[in-house]
Parts: sequence; C-alpha cells; structure tokens
Amino acid sequence: MKNMSHPNNTLLLGIDLGTSRTMMMSSRGTKAVTHSVVGYPKDIIGVKLMGRSHVIGEEALQRQSYLDLHYPLEDGVLKEANDQAAEAAKLLIKNMINEANPQPGDRICGVVGVPARASLFNKNQLLKITGELMSLSMVVSEPFMVAYQIGKLNNAIIIDIGAGTTDICAMKGIIPGMEEQVTVLKAGNYIDFVLKNLIIDKYPNVQFTKHLARKIKEDYAFVGEAEEVIELELRIDGKPVKSDITEELRVACETIVAEIVEHLQTLIMVFDPEDQSEALKNIYLTGGGAAIKGIEEMIMNQMKEYGEVLVQCVADPDYSGSAGALKLASELPPEYWEQVGQVTGS
Repeated sequence: MKNMSHPNNTLLLGIDLGTSRTMMMSSRGTKAVTHSVVGYPKDIIGVKLMGRSHVIGEEALQRQSYLDLHYPLEDGVLKEANDQAAEAAKLLIKNMINEANPQPGDRICGVVGVPARASLFNKNQLLKITGELMSLSMVVSEPFMVAYQIGKLNNAIIIDIGAGTTDICAMKGIIPGMEEQVTVLKAGNYIDFVLKNLIIDKYPNVQFTKHLARKIKEDYAFVGEAEEVIELELRIDGKPVKSDITEELRVACETIVAEIVEHLQTLIMVFDPEDQSEALKNIYLTGGGAAIKGIEEMIMNQMKEYGEVLVQCVADPDYSGSAGALKLASELPPEYWEQVGQVTGS
C-alpha cells in the first residue's frame, strides 16, 4: 500500500541494479528487466545501421559484432574512476525509469539495490547519477531488500547469488551492519569463466564465448548428481559437433558452493546462541543463481553438522530484490529513508 506521505503525483521505483541484469518495478504496476550493457557503434557504419548513438540490453548483445559493449557494473558495483562506466550506468538507469512510463510533473522516487558490502565511494557514485534522474533516491543492500520483500527480518539469512557477487546477509531484526553481511566475488560470471575454460580444455578447437557459457548455464545449471546427460552442438573447427559438457557444467557450478558454506558457518555466529537454530531453518536463496538445480540440497548437506538446516528459494528470485525495494519505498515515509540507506534529493 502506498504511504500517504507521498504526494499523488509520486512515481515510486524499486530497482535491482545488477552486473548482468537490471530489474525494475513501479508503484503503477509496470515491471521490466534488461541486460546491464550499453552498446556504442564502432564506426560510422554502425551509426548508419542503428540510426542512433547507443543501444541498451538485449539489442546491444544482438548487434555486438559492430558495437563496443560497455558493462557499467563490475562485481556488482560501478567501475570506479571510469567516466564511460558512469555514462553507461546513467543511460541504463534512465532506460529503466522510462520503462515505468513517467508522466509530465511526476515526482520520481527510487530505491536502488547495491551489493551488501559496496563501498561508501561506490554508493556516492551511484547517488550522484540517480540524483540527476530522480527527485529522491536511496541505495540499500540487495539482500536486505529481499528480506524486506519476503518478511524475514529476524533470525533469517539471505543468500543472493547474482552475476558479479554472491551476497549473504544475516537478518537480526535491525538494519544489517557490516558485520552481518558478506560479499563474495564468486557468482554467475565466475561460473561462466570456469565453464568456458573447462570446455576449451576438453575441446581445444572449439569456438566458445562467455555469452555462450552464460546461456548454457542459464538453461542447464546444476550441482550434484546429473539428472541427464547434457550434450550440445558446439562449433569445432567451424563444424557443428555433438559435445558432452555434463561434467564441465557440474564442476563449474559447484565452484561457488564452498565459499557460500564457509561464510554461512561464520555468519551464524552473529546470532545469539538461542536464535541460531531458528536462523538455520530460515535460509533463503535469491538471484539468478537460485535456479541452479540441487544447490539447496548441497548447502544443507554441507551444513548438517550445525543441526537442522532448511534452505529454500524465494518465490520470485529474479524480481524479489526490486519488489522489496518498491515495497520499502511504498511503506517507508521519505523522512525515514536516511535511517535505512544513503539518500540524495528531497
């Protein structure tokens, strides 16, 4: 429900700004997702083909043969001291605002998610950009937004497996501080990197890109026992060849699990002893990595010495962060925003 502290002409936005994809939900019911990439023509032919100075998201990937692609986010945060990244990030956020179909005279207020341990410098970089595009904006921890969305604000742990980072956050009934949050630089992009190298090692003459690795991961990712053999046509010496990549995909996906478990074992200690059993039964996965088959069971199995452990995926892992940001923006009066995150505007 929209808080009465917001004027009627207020357009509220929840934005989950990710390394690979950016999601947006608005108070007027619109939602959108785009790849976090901006493409610029390499030369005048590209300008002629596009008829404009840049393209964003899926269109940029489709036209990449004649574009320079810029990913403004690296490991989940804006690339520091990089003017091109700042420009690309501004275009990306402006595109998401336009997807919400703002009307003349709208007061645009947005909550934007960042990785759990993003630096103050990086948050200020982002606020400088959003300050030019919105009347009021706030940056908050992405796993906290998910916790707010699913109503698990006490004795719970959120694991947000994105592209650039895996964020783990212990919820103790308060705004989480640095000691309750961990950011791990092994996530979806790391899986893509490992998968690409493993496949090239197995099939030396294969033509294989990181974009193809990501597509395979998104379609087939799993850990543990394989339910089926994953055999795909890959181009080897220019020819299509059926190739078994089952073991390579399993190994690549499992590379992120050990550090998740290690940090879970550390974070559980921030809870009072009498609350640890409850927290272990309230572990929630979100982000693109939540779709990896078998990951809940593998984490539970590797945590079994801590007692009863329950790991489950949130209902809508892709949009849970942006939905939580929108819910926070809707329910929290603007005068309290500074108590939750860094804010710019009024």
